[in-house]
Amino acid sequence: MAHHKSALKRIRQNEKKRLHNRYYAKTTRNAIRRLRGMEDKAEAEKLLLEVSAMLDKLAKRNIIHKNKAGNQKSRLTKFVNGLA
Repeated sequence: MAHHKSALKRIRQNEKKRLHNRYYAKTTRNAIRRLRGMEDKAEAEKLLLEVSAMLDKLAKRNIIHKNKAGNQKSRLTKFVNGLA
């Protein structure tokens, strides 16, 4: 166990950041699932904009890798464009 005050503070901060990152990553994953389940193209296009913004923010804050965000945005765009 850590013996320095600064190490104890770092442990507290890391736990807080971990929970924060988990929340936003999970929220984005749920939004992606909701988008993939859609059948109406107009609604899907609206949600795609929101999901793209969420992915960009996660990548900007290094919660996910920027290439992963790009790949997911590309696949979701392809999915939405394929809707009738």
